[in-house]
Amino acid sequence: METVLQDLKEMLRGELIEPGHKDYHESRKVYNAMIDKKPAMIAKCVDVADVINAVNYGREHDLLIAVRGGGHNGGGLGLCEGGLVIDLSLMKHVLVDPMEQTVRVGGGNVWGEVDHATHAFGLAVPAGIISSTGVGGLTLGGGVGHLTRTYGLTIDNLLEADMVLADGSYITVNEDENPDLFWAIRGGGGNFGIVTSFTFKAHPLKNVIGGPTLWPIEKTEEIMEWYHGFIHKAPDELNGFIATMVIPGPPFPEHLHNKQFCGIVWCYAGEDQQEFDKLFESVRAMDPLFEHVGPMPYPAIQTMFDGMMPPGLQWYWRADFFDELGPQARKEHRNFGSKIPTPLSQMHLYPLSGAAARVPKDATPWSYRDAKYAGVIVGVDPDAANAEKITRWCKEYYNALHPHSMGGAYSNFMMDEGQERVKASYRKNYDRLVKIKTKYDPKNLFRVNQNIRPGE
Repeated sequence: METVLQDLKEMLRGELIEPGHKDYHESRKVYNAMIDKKPAMIAKCVDVADVINAVNYGREHDLLIAVRGGGHNGGGLGLCEGGLVIDLSLMKHVLVDPMEQTVRVGGGNVWGEVDHATHAFGLAVPAGIISSTGVGGLTLGGGVGHLTRTYGLTIDNLLEADMVLADGSYITVNEDENPDLFWAIRGGGGNFGIVTSFTFKAHPLKNVIGGPTLWPIEKTEEIMEWYHGFIHKAPDELNGFIATMVIPGPPFPEHLHNKQFCGIVWCYAGEDQQEFDKLFESVRAMDPLFEHVGPMPYPAIQTMFDGMMPPGLQWYWRADFFDELGPQARKEHRNFGSKIPTPLSQMHLYPLSGAAARVPKDATPWSYRDAKYAGVIVGVDPDAANAEKITRWCKEYYNALHPHSMGGAYSNFMMDEGQERVKASYRKNYDRLVKIKTKYDPKNLFRVNQNIRPGE
């Protein structure tokens, strides 16, 4: 193994980190502290040549390969046990073209870096809700967040990508070049190669009107019934994800701390304050006990929850797509929302109507264009001693809701849950993904992911 490591070290401009290296334990940390994988080596790539050399070396020596960008994946799929981690976190660049309204982004960037660069030009790319999320993982899985109803999923705004394939070749994919692969990476995850650069369509957006409204958890069923009827009829410019949650502390007022709520976090991407006020009359008519909604720069809403959700917490995830919020589902949300085990544990339902719903089901691997919500339940706590408690609550909440779901889930919200869940999450698009996987990665070199298995 020492010879293997030395040979790979000589191939890289970046650093090869192995057990015993002073930075090894720090380098193998990911966002979810519940993940404790020990790779044999971590290749900190600084350019495309490093990625090509690492892929070739991993393939030639039959090493298990994981690809890490921002390290946010809930199941820790940016790491592997005993194998090679190809780490892109040093491969950062954000190049904005204000005339074409596009932005080119490195495979190692996080969304906060993109937002910082595009905001200076009055532009934004639809992403998630936490600014430290990696661009690569979020994009390849789909990309749901504050601008989903307004501008679609992140994949709906992807124009082009540069990739290193399993055979070490380097290609560009877009609608004209390698269009089959371009289709596959827009929701098919990291199954098909390593994306070293993304090019996105950006949209004119400087400021939004946003923030949370809260109701007592006892009103969950009433608020969810109203919300379901309201949000999907609202203009595309209005987004708001609904949650069962606990207020853990500042910046919220002290009288709200450590109490359970049904909340909605709003983001309005329109330009007219009066139009928003008129639209928001329906929200205020539901008599929220707390409202903190106002104008802010778009990057501000993207960082709103960063302080509450720093790296290094214990996380357990469960997820599903839903096409309704019926009486029994609303009852379960109130029930489990009343039993939230720790202040950071919560449930979110992200609305998928508006622009995201107008894309055909087969236009990308994301087949749940007919879903109304991407739901996720997360057990979260800083203390490892609470890992079992948050996991149990999360699983029980999921088990109660799953019978009311559409069967599959947003892959970025999934842990390692087995092949049937992967198939259910792609529905009829799975067979097409298998054909493309078989063409570009027939030996399944890239398998530390929500895996599309070649030859099935």
